Amino acid sequence: MAVADIMDERSSKLILVPILAVLFVMIGYQYICPAGSNSCHFKSGERFRGRDLDRRVEFNIKGDDVIVFLHIQKTGGTTFGRHLVRNIRLEQPCDCKPGQKKCTCHRPGKEESWLFSRFSTGWSCGLHADWTELTNCVPVVMDKKEAQRNKRNFYYITMLRDPVSRYLSEWKHVQRGATWKTALHMCDGRSPTQDELPTCYSGDDWSGVTLKDFMNCPSNLANNRQVRMLADLSLVGCYNLSSMNESQRNHILLSSAMSNLKNMAFYGLTEFQRKTQYLFERTFSLRFISAFTQINSTRAANVDLSEAVRRRIEELNFLDVQLYEYAKDLFLQRFQYTRQREHQEVRLKRPWPSKHKGRVFEKQTENDLPTTTEDYTSQVVRW
Repeated sequence: MAVADIMDERSSKLILVPILAVLFVMIGYQYICPAGSNSCHFKSGERFRGRDLDRRVEFNIKGDDVIVFLHIQKTGGTTFGRHLVRNIRLEQPCDCKPGQKKCTCHRPGKEESWLFSRFSTGWSCGLHADWTELTNCVPVVMDKKEAQRNKRNFYYITMLRDPVSRYLSEWKHVQRGATWKTALHMCDGRSPTQDELPTCYSGDDWSGVTLKDFMNCPSNLANNRQVRMLADLSLVGCYNLSSMNESQRNHILLSSAMSNLKNMAFYGLTEFQRKTQYLFERTFSLRFISAFTQINSTRAANVDLSEAVRRRIEELNFLDVQLYEYAKDLFLQRFQYTRQREHQEVRLKRPWPSKHKGRVFEKQTENDLPTTTEDYTSQVVRW
């Protein structure tokens, strides 16, 4: 064979390898973003590997470990954040003084924080800081506050919510005067310009906004908020929409958000409060004092929607819809996996009697396991 032919063959193999790699990644993510389309269609029902389902961590509250809570607006994060500072059974509970918004959550015998959240360290990285902001900011902020020789281990956690319910809840909140205009939206060392992120209103706030006007603002950060806050925005040029076409941007954002969510130490779902409590406790080997409660009578649930408006909200949040389906699928698989593993551990710990003759053994039932109260999902409104 001629040298030129050998080189051509090698070149073709080198070209083929990255092409196959790209195809493998696209199949792995199981969603398709058609060229020229704004939508990415996620295929649910993925079977995750054991390491994606077993999220137990050796959380050392006395050592160098820190839980970082990424608080996405209107996902029940305020309630969950209060659970973290007031409802965990600890050797040294968080010090929450009446009238103060923040609690002091120190490690036993140390002046060091084990929790980075709104109700412990405050909005130290900006109001409702996202994944892009927190991962760049948290280590720097904690190093400034606490001189520490050892490298910290950061365990990121968050809460997600059904996208239509979350969107309606944000609209009602903004309608009452909320703005979050002090949020920094830092990315690649700077905040977005006015041209990159125009405001949707001209006054001090957007109070009294109708749902129609809320939906008609193209720069409304409520749209696909969960994907944007969980993705690495540096991958898409931050808030500069001219850095790539919309289809490519959506593809990268959804892919990044899914990957970051899967790799977080823990996330919960607003619609599954008791399962959220159960998985958090088994992930960090921490126990809550009081059980979580499922509240389904929310402001969002009381909004009377037509089918056309519901579809419009889903279109505006098409990335969040796919992320939530992915998150719910993985969440329920993790719950089932953890329950089965716990079932097996209980069986292994049960002592066998020394004499088997004439003995009838009863089959173990669900009553032998720690109970997890039903989440009343049948009562959650499906928009």
